[in-house]
Amino acid sequence: MSHTKEHQHHHGCNHSHEHAGAHIHPVTKNLKVAFWLNASFTVIELIGGLFTNSIAILSDAIHDMGDTAAIGSSLWLEKYAQKGRDHTYSYGYKRFSILGALITSLILAVGSAVILMETVPRIWNPEPVSAAGMFGLAILGLLFNGLAVLRLRNSGKSLNNRAVMLHLMEDALGWLAVLVGSSVIYFTHWYWIDPVLSLGIAVFILFNVFKNLKQIFRIFLQSVPSEVNVKTLDSQLRLLQGVKDVHDMHTWSLDGEYHVLSLHLVIDDNLTVQELKRIKKEATRLCKSLNINHPTLSLEFESEKCELEHC
Repeated sequence: MSHTKEHQHHHGCNHSHEHAGAHIHPVTKNLKVAFWLNASFTVIELIGGLFTNSIAILSDAIHDMGDTAAIGSSLWLEKYAQKGRDHTYSYGYKRFSILGALITSLILAVGSAVILMETVPRIWNPEPVSAAGMFGLAILGLLFNGLAVLRLRNSGKSLNNRAVMLHLMEDALGWLAVLVGSSVIYFTHWYWIDPVLSLGIAVFILFNVFKNLKQIFRIFLQSVPSEVNVKTLDSQLRLLQGVKDVHDMHTWSLDGEYHVLSLHLVIDDNLTVQELKRIKKEATRLCKSLNINHPTLSLEFESEKCELEHC
């Protein structure tokens, strides 16, 4: 049996080049800005948290220390993900970006657990805090995190970028809550608001971390990308003139953006070379239209028997 296998190398290489040029470089540049913003503000938070005696601010400072390390690792891994294919990684290093997202998410989860352990005792035994100091730090927090979010917002849709931006957005929302809470404390002296704010921030972060982890593990486990409708692809491929059957279809994502597919097209025995080229071209165009970036098509004649075990 002879399989006619057509790999779309030109399409894969062109897309990879565009992907790197249009998405990856802005991500690394803006992650670097986010790293230094986060690192410098962590120092401010530690000093401010001790000064105000606010567990909410100190908790967020511990959280930000971990996130500074996470953003640093994400930056390094995102840059590493720009490397092209080689003999070790035939699809390139795109998966390293997802590894960065995983590390960031795990550090977020650990940081939130620390916040919870420190916060719960304070709910039953609230301590006085400096509401004015909290208010000032909240203003600074909104400025620092807001600027970082703006830098990352248009840097692409990779999960690594999304994980870091998620942290920064959560921090901005947290500081907004501290801003409101400190105002209430200033006028009412309800010091229990401080640990309650800290608890709310931690729960909100954990909820979104687990949401992000679910997407990350789907990619690592090579599930079908949510943007790819395999039923639609299968039915439309069967409508192509000369195609008798479609089987052994596999599709997965390298990094949440770059989707890969392989399949077997069973074709009429009597097709000419020109007709084979037409089927290949039409099938490739159809795959592109349905969010597949790198299709690999194996053409089998109807009289052949597929030798793959799972066909």
